[in-house]
Amino acid sequence: MTLKEIAAQAGVSISTVSRVINKSSKSPASQEVQDRIWEIVRRTGYVPNSSARQLKMGSAGHPSGLSRSIACLYARVQNAEIDTFFSSLARSIEKEAFKHNYILKYTFTAFDVHDPNIFRLISDNHVDGVAVLGRCDKQLLKFLKQYFQYVAYTGLNNLEAKYDQILCDGHQAAVSAVEYLISLGHTQIAYVGETQNENRYKGYCTALSAARLPLTRDLVRNVPLSFEGGYRGGDSVLKKGRPFTAMFCSNDITAIGAMRAIKEHGLRIPEDISLISIDDIDTAQYLTPMLTTVHIPVEEMGQMTAKTLIDRIEGGHVLPMKINLPCYIAKRESCGPWGGLKK
Repeated sequence: MTLKEIAAQAGVSISTVSRVINKSSKSPASQEVQDRIWEIVRRTGYVPNSSARQLKMGSAGHPSGLSRSIACLYARVQNAEIDTFFSSLARSIEKEAFKHNYILKYTFTAFDVHDPNIFRLISDNHVDGVAVLGRCDKQLLKFLKQYFQYVAYTGLNNLEAKYDQILCDGHQAAVSAVEYLISLGHTQIAYVGETQNENRYKGYCTALSAARLPLTRDLVRNVPLSFEGGYRGGDSVLKKGRPFTAMFCSNDITAIGAMRAIKEHGLRIPEDISLISIDDIDTAQYLTPMLTTVHIPVEEMGQMTAKTLIDRIEGGHVLPMKINLPCYIAKRESCGPWGGLKK
């Protein structure tokens, strides 16, 4: 496979392919084009010409001059294509791995391992390591231990396992989000998102407690992190009739669903209800109003995950490492000051 052949399959120029795989910032291609090119690279096992001689000589440690490979496991989502946060994270991992002559051989979700065909693919097709995206349960950890020698985990929740972990602290992100709402005068703050073993919910509770504000169960909704979950959670808490002036959602796609519910109830954002969330996906700044959210450094998390996993595979370190990356609040239009209840 050559650049010319990749370009022909992707329907773009050779220079476009070169810019994408070399992460050039000059005239970047659209996300759709980038995804199409990386899918071809992944499917064909393309190796850059500059690395071919080394690979044929066996410097990468594999027979027949094949490049090394990794897999990505989406631990929390069933459809990775519609989850912007995790799909962006996987793209960053793939691009960084490619720079080190590794290809992303396949991706799968925790829900796929029960499919006999997917299970056979995982057990039969050798990869050098796996990057786990999102929090795992004990059953999935057992599966990883059985089928993968090298594992690196990345997400917002600490993992109780002796694996390399690249984290952005979801607990602290949630604390920052709720503290920001409190600084704007909000004292009755709803929560929409997951609550079981979830750092973001714990951060919500921590921030309320620190400000000596009560945790009101009627203002908490345990829902899946999805557009539908956010809509149902937002609609439910509004129908309950308990007064509140602000809402914190666990992530942006949940907030987008909640935003629809708030508007359908005839309320304005932020005049009636301020809304804040976590992730800072690209869509957040194109909503009306633009969404205030805690920015998670997704690109850097993906890069560091790939680097750490590859270093582990190549014997660069032995002890489990834990790397924490910082976050910050991207202040936009969906949050405003509150002077008192209007209800």
